[in-house]
Order: sequence, then structure tokens, then C-alpha cells
Amino acid sequence: MAHHSQTVSGSGIVNLIAGVAATGGLLFGYDTGIISAALLQITPAFSLGTLGQQVVTSAIVAGALAGCLMAAPLSDRLGRRYMIMFAALVFIVGTLVASFAPGVGVLVAARFILGLAVGMCSQIVPVYIAEIAPREKRGQMVVLFQLAVVTGILVSFIVGYLFRAQSWRLMFGLGVIPAVILLAGMSFLPRSPRWLAMKGRLESAFDVLQRLRRDPVAARAELDAIVAMHDEQAPWSALLQPWVRPAVVASVGVALFCQITGINAVLYYAPTIFAGVGFGEGSALLTSIAIGVAMVISTAFGSWAVDAWGRRRLLLRLVPGAAVSLMVLGAMFAQGATHGINTWITAAAVVCYAIFNVGSLSVAIWLVGAEVYPLSCRSKGMSLVAATHWTADLLISLTTLSLVQALGAAGTFWMYAGLNVLAFVFIWRYVPETRGRSLEEIETALKAGAFDRLR
Repeated sequence: MAHHSQTVSGSGIVNLIAGVAATGGLLFGYDTGIISAALLQITPAFSLGTLGQQVVTSAIVAGALAGCLMAAPLSDRLGRRYMIMFAALVFIVGTLVASFAPGVGVLVAARFILGLAVGMCSQIVPVYIAEIAPREKRGQMVVLFQLAVVTGILVSFIVGYLFRAQSWRLMFGLGVIPAVILLAGMSFLPRSPRWLAMKGRLESAFDVLQRLRRDPVAARAELDAIVAMHDEQAPWSALLQPWVRPAVVASVGVALFCQITGINAVLYYAPTIFAGVGFGEGSALLTSIAIGVAMVISTAFGSWAVDAWGRRRLLLRLVPGAAVSLMVLGAMFAQGATHGINTWITAAAVVCYAIFNVGSLSVAIWLVGAEVYPLSCRSKGMSLVAATHWTADLLISLTTLSLVQALGAAGTFWMYAGLNVLAFVFIWRYVPETRGRSLEEIETALKAGAFDRLR
């Protein structure tokens, strides 16, 4: 019985670590989401045209792309923990500069700085959590990062609604609070045991594992398994090796489909879509909050399902629902039916789409990326996943309005529905089941050429 209470306290410290680290996700969500409400005030304040609005919105995505690529070599050199602390500092600087920006140039620069921090967090937090978590809870704990992201988005929608009569500077400034919590919290947390082992600091790695697992025998066995893979940091070119390729295909494919299936197009422009079907501005903002709540609930469900059902099964069960929701949404716009009961069908289709897409692809993206790579190139592989995500995001945020003009709203949603069907086929063919396997077992399967047989 005493042994049982020890494991609880062991898992207690692991949960605390994952929770603090995931605060990086909260910042990620808040800083990317707050712009939709802030733009309503910034546009007249700095008299921005369409291009100006898109530049201010996209600056954070461009920064994120640079940040996630920069983070890999740094996190291999300095360690996962210091990298997250550095990202927290960058968040604080970017937030303060944005809040006091005298003009649009400084604001764009501040959004780019915030993007650097968002990109670093998207690359390094899932890796840190995956390297610390016990295998049976790894899925749930890495998804905690995505749960924090959607919670941050929801908080930004609520703040945007409540502060719509106040200054946009205050909306940006509130982001300093979680950044300070992240910086302070990380200073008390341990380093990644796998990073320590990769650096040859085996005693330190054992000490950390013993604190995390609360069982010296289990800690020693886990360390032996890590050492048996005896990985050294590999260069970027390691990602091109034939035996690593299945991991690259699976993780980059999920990252790409996570974006091109349309979630950010729907998120960024939800208020515009709702205003277009006859909702007033206030109720359009409130409907965004409903989408935010739906996203948090579906991510919480996903964090349970990745360990209960498995990663692959969750994706295959939910992605078809996203495709159907988009087909219905397209049909509503094709009929031009935007009054009476049809208004509510349109709103329901958007919310259902958010639930199915966010509960599957958005839940899986950081988890699959953090799990499938060998330790030697895990941080670089995760950088590639994050870079794919941010490149596709940049593409989507710069083209959605033009697509709607070219294809019409109905055509755009049907195109995204088709991409969800393609995503299903891709997952069926290329994404393995990694539930319940240690990171070292996944690496062994890769080396043996048995990765696609993990089902």
C-alpha cells in the first residue's frame, strides 16, 4: 500500500511538471487568438487597410516559423528546460513591446517577437513533456499542451468580448501574467532525463527518473533502455535517412493536414462568417466563444481518447465527422439560405466541424511529432513538424479571403471537406499506433523497418 502512495506522489510531480510546461501552450493560444478582437480597434487606430490587417495578423505566424527552426539546435545544446525559460522571457519582452507600440511598425515587430516565442514553445514543450512522462500517460500529458493552446484561444475570445470597449493595449498586456508564471515555474522543474542521458550525464538522468517514477528499479530499467539506444545528437541530414523516413512522413503529414483541412480559416474568420449569415457583431463574437468552448471540450475528450482508444483510432473515428460538417456548411452557403432555421444549421455545422477537427488532428499533431522520432534527431524532427504547421498556417491565413472570393464560401468549404477526406486516407495508410509503447520501443520499430506495422 505504501508503494501505491509513492507512485501517486511520483505521478503528482509529473502532472505538475506537465502543467507548468503546458503554460507555454496557454500563451501560444492567447497571443494567436487575441488579434481577432484587437484588430477591431487597431484597424481604425492605425488606419490599416486589408494588407495592413493581414500583415499584423500574420507577423506572429512568420515569427513562429523562425522560432521553431531556431529552437532545435538550441534545445539540443542548452537543454529543453532552459529553452522553455528563454521562450518565456521572449514572451514577456514581446508582450510589453506590443502593449506600448506607438505605431504599426513597432506593433508588427512585437508580433514577430511574440511569434518567435510561440514557435519555440510549439517545438520544445511537447518534446520536454514526452521525454518526462511515463509511457502509459504520455498521450494525455502531451495533449495537455494542446488543451492549454485551445484554452488560451478561448480566454482570448472572452477577454476580447469583455474588453471590447477598453483599449487593445490592455488585451495584449494581460499576456504577461502566464509568461511570468511559465518563467518562474520552469526554474523549479528538472531537466529532461533523456537530454541528460544524451549528454552523457547518466547519474543526473537517473536522479531525475528516480524523482519522477519514485521507484529506483523502474528508473534504472528506463535509463538502461535509453542508454541502450545510445543516441548522439544527429545533424539535420539524419532526417533524410531511409529508416527515419516513415516517422517524417507520418508526423509531417499530420501537421500539414492539421492546417490544410481548414481549422484556422474557420477560426480566424468565424466572426466574419457569422456576421455574413445575419448575426450582429456582438452575437458573432459570442458565437466565437461557443466555438472556443467546443474546442476546449473536444480537446479534453481527445486527451482522454489518445490513451483510451489510441492515437490512430481517434483520428480515423473523428476526421469523417469534420468532412461531413464542412459539406453541410458548404450546402448552407450554396443555397444562400441564411435566415430562420438555416442560420442555426450553419452555426451548428461550424461548431461540429470545430469539435471533430480539433478533437482529432489538432490533438494528434504535437503528440505524434513528439513520439515518433529517434532521440538523436527528436528535437530537429519536432522542428520540422512545427515548421510544417506554421508554413501551412501562414499560407492559410494569407489565402482564405482570396479563396472565398474565387470559389465562393460554399466552394471553399467543399474544398476543405475534400481535404478532410484525403486526411482520412493518409492516416489510414501512414500513421502508426504508438499508444502504450515507450519512446525506445517506437525507435526500435523504426530501426527494424516495422514502424508501419505498429497498429
